[in-house]
Amino acid sequence: MKVQVRYFASLREALGTGEGLELPEGSTVAGARDALIARGGAHAEALARGRALRSALNQALCEESAALSDGAELAFFPPVTGG
Repeated sequence: MKVQVRYFASLREALGTGEGLELPEGSTVAGARDALIARGGAHAEALARGRALRSALNQALCEESAALSDGAELAFFPPVTGG
């Protein structure tokens, strides 16, 4: 299946606006993040497991256990702080 990945805030600066990602059926948000980390380089640094990131699936906040479906839009962004 193919999902569209979008990046926001500092992730957009490091990785661009987004990209398509091919994943096996039944993949989760965590699986997508791991697949992107496995690319190494800027992806591994920006999406590293030690970094606090939020995710949204089809424009709704979600947990990393959320199941993906073909054509879904997955977004990653850092937690927002106010001031």
